[in-house]
Amino acid sequence: MNEPNGQKPYTSQKTWLAFPEGVPEILYEAREVLVINKPAGILVQGPPGVPSLVELVRDFLATRSPPGAGVYLGVPHRLDRPVTGAILFTRHTRATRRITEQFESRNIRKLYWAVVEGNVSPPMGEWRDYMRKIPDVPQAEIVPENHPEARLAVLRYRVLRQWDGLSWLEIELETGRMHQIRVQAASRGHPVVGDWQYGAQRRVGPQHPDPRFCPIALHARELHFLNPMTFEPIDITAPLPRFWEELSESFRPWLGKHIGVIDGLGDHPLEPFERSQER
Repeated sequence: MNEPNGQKPYTSQKTWLAFPEGVPEILYEAREVLVINKPAGILVQGPPGVPSLVELVRDFLATRSPPGAGVYLGVPHRLDRPVTGAILFTRHTRATRRITEQFESRNIRKLYWAVVEGNVSPPMGEWRDYMRKIPDVPQAEIVPENHPEARLAVLRYRVLRQWDGLSWLEIELETGRMHQIRVQAASRGHPVVGDWQYGAQRRVGPQHPDPRFCPIALHARELHFLNPMTFEPIDITAPLPRFWEELSESFRPWLGKHIGVIDGLGDHPLEPFERSQER
């Protein structure tokens, strides 16, 4: 493994468990922000003693800092444990505040790729539901609009491909509820492949005795934001993890174009939302 900037490679055992090359896959790095291609099976943040992406990335950054220097890593958003793809961290408090403001004003655009069970119809559409987090368990559900804990959940999707009883979707979230894509898809009979928690029958990727560590076919594909200090537009595309090749042998020629590379489809992308005022 190459040694970046003359530094010794970071070979922490816990990091090797999360990152195949032993170091985080950095998609974008500036003084203010850092974007990582998150692997499946690891929490973004966890309680003390539980390995997390924040802990691993902070430890890695410490190897590139002067001895004894503190490493700040802000977490303005998260991805679920089994989800892969682009996740944004901030490097100082002012950047955290400004990125948080971009999220709150819905000026950050996120696109996801998901493979779900069944044939989704129509080929483009909007899913609008009301959701709530189930108390005392890490799970969410659809509820009636008049439920006291109901929160509006809205996404748009388009079908990229369908094959072997599966649908490949590109999804943009208008709202950001807990497990939103997973719950809304499953409630329509289209659970994300590998998502045992919401009723999926098909598995994908490396399996683990503890199902919490098993991946699902949901990937944070694109992230569009402004650098919090220079206000330069930043456009990130996260390569797919290699285990997506398992989804269909017959579909591998097309799928292979998007494994480990950053080129997108390029045809008929979803137009940005006209943001609703309801939260």
